[in-house]
Amino acid sequence: MPGKVPIGVNLLSVSASKWTAYQYIEYLAKLDVQMAQCNPSVLGAVTASDEEMKKFRAFAEERGVSLLYLHGAICPTSSGFNTKLGTLEQQLDRGLHISRMLGGAAIKVAIGGERERAGIERHMESTLRALKPLRSKILDSGVKLALENHGDMQARELKAFVEEAGKDIVGVLLDSANPPFFLIEDPHLSLEILAPYTVMSHVRDTALWRVPQGVAAQWVNMGEGNVDIAGWVRKFVEKCPGQSVSIENIISPAPRVSPVFEPEIWKSFSKTPAAEFSRFLALAQRGNPVPAPTVVEPAKRGEQQRGDLEVSLRFLRQALKA
Repeated sequence: MPGKVPIGVNLLSVSASKWTAYQYIEYLAKLDVQMAQCNPSVLGAVTASDEEMKKFRAFAEERGVSLLYLHGAICPTSSGFNTKLGTLEQQLDRGLHISRMLGGAAIKVAIGGERERAGIERHMESTLRALKPLRSKILDSGVKLALENHGDMQARELKAFVEEAGKDIVGVLLDSANPPFFLIEDPHLSLEILAPYTVMSHVRDTALWRVPQGVAAQWVNMGEGNVDIAGWVRKFVEKCPGQSVSIENIISPAPRVSPVFEPEIWKSFSKTPAAEFSRFLALAQRGNPVPAPTVVEPAKRGEQQRGDLEVSLRFLRQALKA
């Protein structure tokens, strides 16, 4: 492996702690984490003024932590697009400004999520149309849109979107766990296709196994799945040099089943090549069910999330040493 690879954490991973933004940074610094991905709920009052953002950025940099800002859906026809935040232009104006103030070179965005899958081509076209008049504004900001594979687009679709929108304004936020969970896609295939466009990451492990209805998927701590997440991480470092490897640790409460032997699901995946699907199915064939996650009372949820994150960080560091 090359020299020290920067490690990041999406603070959603420990959001049940309900800390202030400053407390989250102190925690990451103690764990020797170099990058924090922050959404609006984590930042809270930090984004109320430029002065507050400068103060927070300085606090993080003094502790060796860089910052990236996470926005939401940018597709006007998406179920996740929040009109209460204004038009797309207004939302991007604010998001790009926050990103610049925090020192980020990219901002996380998404078309939508699982609900957009059935009409994904329409939503892709809608987003491309909406971004076209904003192209110069995004380019001038110096901040690239990091479009996540968020349960909506398979890898070849996301690649096509980036090339159509322009690689100078749109890159990829590559999530390792959304493809097998939502998109019947081998995460290694996602990496192979999207690595050249990747500017941000969410790394999470997945367990896959066959069930009578199709394929079950469960998000688990790093090292507890069967998609060779250690190999994925090493390939990511090789193919995306200089990028941080950022954990988004989410333990799904129950398996999600993709009924891949039922005709209905293929209405959403009618253009998926058989060669791609066969790779996903092969992973499931090799997998076994995993135990249900431990449920704790709400007051202990923050402690549980921190424990899970620290397990995953230890595994990640071992994978990076190999």
